[in-house]
Amino acid sequence: MMKPSQSVRQSVRKRRASAPGLAAGALLGCLALGAGVHASAEEVKAGPWRSLFDGRSLDGWTPKVAKHPSGENYRQTFVVDHGAIRVSYAGYDKLDGQFGHLFYKTPFKAYRLRLTYRFLTEGGLPDTPAWARSNSGIMFASQSPQSMTVEQPFPVSVEFQLLGKEGDAPRPTGAVCTPGTTITMDGAKVKEHCTPPANAPTVPNGTWVKAELEVLPSGAITEKINGVTIHRYADVTLDPDDTVAGGAKPYILARGAQPVTEGYIALQSEGHPIEFKDIEIQELTAR
Repeated sequence: MMKPSQSVRQSVRKRRASAPGLAAGALLGCLALGAGVHASAEEVKAGPWRSLFDGRSLDGWTPKVAKHPSGENYRQTFVVDHGAIRVSYAGYDKLDGQFGHLFYKTPFKAYRLRLTYRFLTEGGLPDTPAWARSNSGIMFASQSPQSMTVEQPFPVSVEFQLLGKEGDAPRPTGAVCTPGTTITMDGAKVKEHCTPPANAPTVPNGTWVKAELEVLPSGAITEKINGVTIHRYADVTLDPDDTVAGGAKPYILARGAQPVTEGYIALQSEGHPIEFKDIEIQELTAR
């Protein structure tokens, strides 16, 4: 989704500077203690790992592309090729704000999700906004595709943002973004829309990356890239003041600023071709 603001990047640098004696990973661990129940302190019962994608079809998945109704795979935005779900713009003349999402059929409460992804090096569109190039995401704690308005570009959700290299500057993958929601981090409500990680890599396009997400029964959330923890946060709550998930205001106001304890998982099409594969989930329950 939208790129982090300058103030967010300054905030991350300030956090690093405030504890110069700590390694980045240790600092994130300390910050996580204030964000909610630490993953290692919460006992859970884990079910078996199971696949959400059969490698051959989009069975079990529902597309929702902005300006089109739920269930319409507009111009074959989502296709299956060589065992991967591909976001493809081969049938597009221009993006024209038609951001999309591919939703798995059932909502989840507490779970571990893992998948691999890579941004493709070709096939983008000239009118894709600069911030959306080599940009996609895993949306979770999301509203259903059927509850989105036709014009709505992004679902009310939390986004595990995925970024590829774009230009020469560092562009670490794995930010957390909050269309229509808020979270807490370091014991405080996060005010920015996107919060970048302090210790994630900048990954060249064409490279497969492993992304892992853990949502505990307590609401504590952990993001990992290639096995390294890059974010911990908690307390997903609907945000009546949100201005990002356009068209979602009636959905949010009908529910108020209530905690989000379950939701759908979706893969994003945001203007740059990307592939997802090895999509697996392990559901969790509190002991």
